Amino acid sequence: MPTKHKTTSPVPSPDLLDRFASIVGERNTIRDPSEMDAYLTELRNLYTGNASLVLRPGSTPEVSQILKLANETGTAIVPQGGNTGLVGGQIPFDGGEEIVVSLSRMNAIRAIDPEGNTMTLDAGVILERAQAAAEQVGRLFPLSLASEGSCQIGGNLATNAGGTAMLAYGNARDMVLGLEVVLADGRIWDGLRALRKDNTGYDLKDLFIGSEGTLGIIT
Repeated sequence: MPTKHKTTSPVPSPDLLDRFASIVGERNTIRDPSEMDAYLTELRNLYTGNASLVLRPGSTPEVSQILKLANETGTAIVPQGGNTGLVGGQIPFDGGEEIVVSLSRMNAIRAIDPEGNTMTLDAGVILERAQAAAEQVGRLFPLSLASEGSCQIGGNLATNAGGTAMLAYGNARDMVLGLEVVLADGRIWDGLRALRKDNTGYDLKDLFIGSEGTLGIIT
């Protein structure tokens, strides 16, 4: 029996939904309940929910605009990566009050630096693709999970994934030098760094790694 969720948030008005849709365009907005189903059900069908919209932003500025509008209007947002989680954190509640923000379109490999042993990836890059990109330049990206063919980097970081090589290489946070994050009010925190010995100030990236989208959306 699927687990049910409850929330008291108001359902967004049609006009407000149109404002959200205008940020990413109708082509990247899913309104049809039958087309939303893949975003509303956990793989084992243990967690199911409903949503007012599914938005598929293609850039960090679009994510920023979505969260800014959500903050101004009190609209609940559910960030989602590859929807491979098994505890239901990526599934909205039942009432249809929330908007799912899927990062799947943000799938660019921004940069690879073999000499520095770093990669800069969009949150929607599939883990298996990141592994292959590293292998092409003679490097190993050691994070490896059973769902690596469909899970996304943003979700791996948001959940601080461990995987099969954790004892040798650590959790996901041990492989991260920097992050780019959109905060709840739409501000963009640029914490992308390639410096390994960085002892300047607070290590803010570790606040977001493992926070499961509660503090911001990793992009």
